[in-house]
Amino acid sequence: MRVEGRAKITGAARYAFEYPADDVAYVMPVQAAVAKGEIVDVRVPDLPGVLSVLSCLNAPELNEVPDAELMLFQSRRVSYRGQLVAAVVADTLETAREAARRVGVTYREDDADVLLTPDHPGLYAPDQVNGGFPTTEETGDADAAFAASDVTVDATYRTPAQHNNAMEPHAALAEWTGADELLVHDSSQGAVTVQSTLKKLFGIERVRVVSSHVGGGFGSKGTPRPHVVLAAMAARGVGRPAKIALTRQQMFAAVGYRTPTVQRLRLGADADGRLRAITHDVVVQTSTVREFTEQAATATRHMYRTPNRYTTHRVAALDVPSPSWMRAPGETPGMFALETAMDELAHAAGVDPVELRLRNEPDRDPETGLPFSSRNLAACLREGAERFGWAHRDPRPRAERRGRLLIGTGVAAATYPATTLPARARARADADGSFTVQIAATDIGTGARTALTLVAAETLKADPGAVTVEIGDSDLPKAPLAGGSMGTASWGHAVARACEALLHKLDDPLPQEAYVDTKQELSERADYARHAFGAHFAETSVDPDTGEVRVLRMLGVFAAGRIVSPTTARSQFLGGMTMGLGMALMEEGYLDPLFGDFANHDLAQYHVAACADVPELEALWIDEADPHLNAMGSKGIGEIGIVGAAAAIGNAVHHATGVRFRELPLTPARVLPGLEDR
Repeated sequence: MRVEGRAKITGAARYAFEYPADDVAYVMPVQAAVAKGEIVDVRVPDLPGVLSVLSCLNAPELNEVPDAELMLFQSRRVSYRGQLVAAVVADTLETAREAARRVGVTYREDDADVLLTPDHPGLYAPDQVNGGFPTTEETGDADAAFAASDVTVDATYRTPAQHNNAMEPHAALAEWTGADELLVHDSSQGAVTVQSTLKKLFGIERVRVVSSHVGGGFGSKGTPRPHVVLAAMAARGVGRPAKIALTRQQMFAAVGYRTPTVQRLRLGADADGRLRAITHDVVVQTSTVREFTEQAATATRHMYRTPNRYTTHRVAALDVPSPSWMRAPGETPGMFALETAMDELAHAAGVDPVELRLRNEPDRDPETGLPFSSRNLAACLREGAERFGWAHRDPRPRAERRGRLLIGTGVAAATYPATTLPARARARADADGSFTVQIAATDIGTGARTALTLVAAETLKADPGAVTVEIGDSDLPKAPLAGGSMGTASWGHAVARACEALLHKLDDPLPQEAYVDTKQELSERADYARHAFGAHFAETSVDPDTGEVRVLRMLGVFAAGRIVSPTTARSQFLGGMTMGLGMALMEEGYLDPLFGDFANHDLAQYHVAACADVPELEALWIDEADPHLNAMGSKGIGEIGIVGAAAAIGNAVHHATGVRFRELPLTPARVLPGLEDR
């Protein structure tokens, strides 16, 4: 059982909007109705209970921060439809909503550029892509090797905009407890990051951010979003605590999304399927407010052995909302393209798709030449193939039917970086035999409290019931955010080191305390390529009369170092795989080319996968000892479950139908025309 399970079941666990405050005011944003232009005037409604209307006409000046999305109301410029251009502060939530509906904003509208195309005239090469990776990477001569290859694949793959849709909306409660002292309860993946940003924006030093319980984030809460700034502005302006919770519709524009991608893959191989060349060209979009370039080609750089490789990214700055992190950014769309292309290569070369991947396994990281800290992709493929019954598969497309349904199976590999960042932690032993561990980690629903409790208990050789873990508060020892599959790997390492230091003091009179900072230790680690790996297997049915695709069963096998908490780990793997199914079959943000915003901005029109969509879903892992990561030997698992899942489903659909679909999602409207062409 999760250590916070009872609190969540009984309602004792409080989320950002649920914290009580006296004389609280409510904030409701107003979004831009044009895609590009300038605000001419803002008309304030005459409605009882309205305390203030914030806009570019009266907003307090903020100090500049790198993320311009947080510079609320500092300019008359409108950069995309849905941008926050004003906000009502009122006595009640109902009044704030109605007043926001009545706020009149007059614009001078300009022509907007909102559609991403692979030949967009504004495409450019950014200085770097998300994660700090080089935009372009080249080894050998990929063009020449491709031209000389016996078997080739040259195809373009497309993924649409996708939206995070956490269960808990982005919400905050802000209260100025002094002239320059701010307390914020925020729905965030990193209280420390929010704290440092608010300090800069408002030019103050005393900021405390509490993110005790967070109902999902998937990257959209990884950095501060405008709502928390707006709550702080409103609270200061009216002299009262202020609450804000974005609506589901507002979240589609205001908190980030996964950019659509256009990816061209060119694979060249010998007759037996051994790669000679890989070229991976990526085109994505960003906004004109801030640059965010999804690193979709970076996984290609270390996946398979080839002497010739060229990967590059190009981005177009459009008049659209700012894209940002969404679960496994870069790897998720990038591995869909790469693993689909590998399936096409296997078919063209007449090689089994599992065997093709095994033949191209590298013994060192192809990009850096470094040894892998551990790489058990081959073991995942073999274990998965055996458990899935891959040996009984008829390799011919369209070879199996069940009634009138076409049945197919597919496979795809998965990978995600295994990162451990510096963190601080404090451990205390009290005379009553209890232990307390403190670290500014955040549990976004992944089970971080449980995992850290188990790490501390094992290190202290104590019963988990004797350990209390305190997290989710910027006043605790500093720690990185919950994201990039680095949370537990980083926090757990610091917790283990603090508990190890405390062990040496337990013979002295209690209470005793130990404090650690892992920065120095991690800076002295030997160089290794650190990644988690996995393999997805999927069986699908396709209705040839309607184009409907159903996933009958999925299996994921992962190599992610030591699994600290098996129960919560399985939940993470299954959650990622389910989101991968949603990516494959249903999730798609429809950008209206006339207005420049997402037309399907609620869960009635933007569909996500539910339990009924996955009749049989299984996740397991292999034993992997990796001494080069952290004190636990564990890798992050929050994101690898989604990577490759969509490709496995798409490859299964090809096997079922004999038709290759290179654009997601595989809705009936997209699949049926392809079947009719046969």
